[in-house]
Amino acid sequence: MTNSVRLRLTLWYSAVLAGVLIVLAISGYFVLKRNFMKRTDSSLIELSKSFLTTVRAELKDDIGPNAFEEAITAAIAEHSLPDTIFVVEDERGKIADSSESSPFRNSGSLPSLPPGTLDSRSGISQQADTFHTAHFRGRPYRVYERQFKAQHADWTLIVLQSLRHEQEFLESVLETFALVIPFGILLASVGGYFLARRSLSPVVEMSAQAGRIGASNLHERLLVKNHKDELGRLAHSFNDLLDRLDQSFERQRKFVADASHELRTPVAILCGEADVALSQPSRSPEEYRESLDILSAEAKRLKHIVEDLFTLARADAGQYSLAQEDFYLDELVCECTRNLRTLAAAKQIKLECSAPEEMPVRADETLIRRMMMNLMDNAIKYTPPCGTVSVRCAKAESLYTVSVTDTGPGIPEQLRPRVFERFFRVDQSRSRPENDGGAGLGLSISRWIADAHQGRLELSNSTAGGTTFTVFLPAPADVNSRNT
Repeated sequence: MTNSVRLRLTLWYSAVLAGVLIVLAISGYFVLKRNFMKRTDSSLIELSKSFLTTVRAELKDDIGPNAFEEAITAAIAEHSLPDTIFVVEDERGKIADSSESSPFRNSGSLPSLPPGTLDSRSGISQQADTFHTAHFRGRPYRVYERQFKAQHADWTLIVLQSLRHEQEFLESVLETFALVIPFGILLASVGGYFLARRSLSPVVEMSAQAGRIGASNLHERLLVKNHKDELGRLAHSFNDLLDRLDQSFERQRKFVADASHELRTPVAILCGEADVALSQPSRSPEEYRESLDILSAEAKRLKHIVEDLFTLARADAGQYSLAQEDFYLDELVCECTRNLRTLAAAKQIKLECSAPEEMPVRADETLIRRMMMNLMDNAIKYTPPCGTVSVRCAKAESLYTVSVTDTGPGIPEQLRPRVFERFFRVDQSRSRPENDGGAGLGLSISRWIADAHQGRLELSNSTAGGTTFTVFLPAPADVNSRNT
């Protein structure tokens, strides 16, 4: 159960809500208690002022020997209030008089505050005036002591007011909190759980849909109910991932099918020619040589296809490390052109090379040579007899460019986006051995070589009068600074 996101959200929500409610309850309780104390203290001050005013008024009207005692008795009688006690002490602490309801009326002195004092802090202080909260006979009282002078003597007025009603109210508040808070947490938890369940139900649905998607039904997609919320964007991102996986699976299936097709032809020729050579008990040396020539040619073609496939597989896996070295790109291009002149001459094709300036570069010379040979070999294959293949080297800003242009029939516009696909050939008839057709991997490998060197290979132009492929390679930084 703890693995459920809905349960964890509910628990977190309930815990936070419980903490907030408890803090609010405690804060509210102490705020109420503080306000009650302030109100009680203010009432005690007003009562003491009124009491002393009555005492002074009585003393003005009575000048007898017992005038003070009579004035106190009159003031106590006049201020006879429920739950309020007045006590007057002399300077020795002896009680001069007190209210009828005083718990220590006959004791002669006010006892010291017992250990059960609830609050010993001073609330309001005026000269020697003090406030205390104490228990007498099990009942809480707020005690106010005030010094005053009368008949050339020091007296202390002590006013006690019962806190019974306030305490009962605070206890009822605590009981209310004790009932309301658990009920509120329970109600909020139930509501939070159903809210979390409803909010996460699209995730559960998406999880179930995703669990049903496999290699056989990779075309299926998650349903998106709301494209604007977070779950909608999550489903959209997952669908994009499925699109990319579907495309990758499709490319892999096509690659395997094309590779099987390309490998099947030379293998079939090898097996068939070997069966023919072995079908007769004896043959002439010329016939054996002819069969061996065919077997050798097909074996070389098969070896070339396997090497290309192995190169692409290592490149896709990121396991092909470049052997960087310094050389001149213009010299390498001219050397590749010289190596292919014989092949071009066999078709009466004019092969031109233009490299007007030095082009030092640091790259994998073997791969760059392979890329240039692929491009030139393709150009020669697709150029009709008496045509021209031109190779041009140049430097544009921080890039080296090598353009290979032929005068062939061009590539149809609808097929141009696919020329760099593996096993793709514009003219399928060129796959036949008699036409010296390749497997359709040359341009794919060439583009990968350019990408591996932080460059690019593009189909720059293709019309009925010819096709141009351009290689862009970054020039070394010291060459750029020297030119500037």
